[in-house]
Amino acid sequence: MKKKPKLAVWKFASCDGCQLSLLDCEDDLLDITDKIEIAYFPEATRAVVRGPYDISLVEGSITTEYDAERIHKIRKFSKLVVPIGACATAGGIQALRNFKNVEDFIPMVYASPEYIETLNKSTAISDHIHIDFELRGCPINKYQLLELVSAYLAGRKPNISPYSVCMECKIRGNVCVMVAGGAACLGPVTYAGCGALCPSYHRGCYGCFGPKENPNTASLANWFGERGSNNGDIVRIFRGFNAYSEEFRKESEAHERK
Repeated sequence: MKKKPKLAVWKFASCDGCQLSLLDCEDDLLDITDKIEIAYFPEATRAVVRGPYDISLVEGSITTEYDAERIHKIRKFSKLVVPIGACATAGGIQALRNFKNVEDFIPMVYASPEYIETLNKSTAISDHIHIDFELRGCPINKYQLLELVSAYLAGRKPNISPYSVCMECKIRGNVCVMVAGGAACLGPVTYAGCGALCPSYHRGCYGCFGPKENPNTASLANWFGERGSNNGDIVRIFRGFNAYSEEFRKESEAHERK
């Protein structure tokens, strides 16, 4: 009898939201377990099946020396490593500390800061090891996750939409919150995946799925400026869940220097 591929789910610095997206698959998750063995997933079970693993899904960013060592170990006994979510793919909301001195914040949070050991920056998994694919989002789209696993089982490339949130707005028939309402919206430069959730409720996109391929962030920032946003506003717009993704980081830093 052919053995089922082993799936492992690992957590680093994160809120667990992307792991919960996997559990939210519910009946679809049960269908997956007929074809794949969930070998390590502390969020769901205490059972542990020893590696090596065929697929390792990694949630969370690297923020400590211990984590930096642990991710290399995971890479060694995993055939495929797939970071999931904004923390794993761009450092997450905690990467906001990368723009400041983290030592200034530790005493504000912890009563005994001398016990805290942390890196200066919160960084993506790909900054430390080779990755095979990644799923973006805060949190990830559970259907994209199911597509990823299904693609692996079928031996094909995952079919993940490459277009922006604007396309999802068009599909839903939304009136553009930027053109019609003057809202600051990152939809034109952000990967689709949320179903245009925020624009559907008349709010600008917050960029949860990170910068799309070749985003024209400079043009969008100029559009914001022409409609009343000052440099400080533009910095804050680009410093959200994916603040330290290269394209958003560069745009925010460009306006911070002005």
